[in-house]
Amino acid sequence: MAKRDPAKLKKVSVSLPFGIGSAEWEADLTERKAAWSLYVELVTRIAIQPLEADQGLLREALTSLYSLFGTTREILKEAGPDVGASHDSVGGIAIAVLNNGLRPFLAKWHPLLQAWEAQRPTQLSPKEDEQNWPEEHKLRAELESLRKELEQYANALAIITGVND
Repeated sequence: MAKRDPAKLKKVSVSLPFGIGSAEWEADLTERKAAWSLYVELVTRIAIQPLEADQGLLREALTSLYSLFGTTREILKEAGPDVGASHDSVGGIAIAVLNNGLRPFLAKWHPLLQAWEAQRPTQLSPKEDEQNWPEEHKLRAELESLRKELEQYANALAIITGVND
C-alpha cells in the first residue's frame, strides 16, 4: 500500500451544519492538523454524545460547549493564518460554527439556566433542581438538535483530516 505524502494538498468537499452550506477546497497540512485538533476536542466532549434524560447535568453540558470557544480560539491562533478565515477553510468553518451554531444556543440557554440555578433551594441537589426546572425537557431537546449539527461538523473535520475519506 502506498504511503500518503502528508505535505500534499488534499481536495476536500464537506457539508456543513447550522445552515453554513458546503465547502470545497484543497486543504494543506496546516489546515488538516488544525482540523484534527478541533475534531479531537469535539468528539471527546458531551457536545456530540447523546445526553439521556436521566444522565448528566445540563449545566455541565453548557459549560463543556462554552469551553469550545476558548479551545477553538487557541487552536486557530496556534495554527496561524494558514488555516484561513474564508468560507472554504478550516478557520472559516470553525468560526462559522461558533458564531452560527454555538453562540445563539448558549446565548439563549445559559442565562435562563443561570436564573433558575440562582433560586435553587439548599436542600435540593443540582440534579434534582434541574429536573424540577420547567424548561429542562425543552433544553434537552434543543441540546439533542445541536448535538446532531455538531456531529455533522465533526464528520466534516474527519473528512478534512483524512480519517474519514
